[in-house]
Amino acid sequence: MKDYLENRWIRTGAGLVVIGWLPLWAIVFLAAVGLWPDPHPNPVGPGLLFFLTSWPAIICLGIGIVQVRRRRH
Repeated sequence: MKDYLENRWIRTGAGLVVIGWLPLWAIVFLAAVGLWPDPHPNPVGPGLLFFLTSWPAIICLGIGIVQVRRRRH
């Protein structure tokens, strides 16, 4: 696990996941629990942020995983 966390691509991908995905999932969770003012929110801004960071995050994580596995073998 340490090898994965030291890889720059994985750290970048994880950062994109936290910055891009967390706001949308927080709104969804808070609305489901009942702590969000609107029970059926339409979070356009966080949705666009999720959309714009999804593929770059997945690609960065994939590149990092491939690099770490190649280094091991």
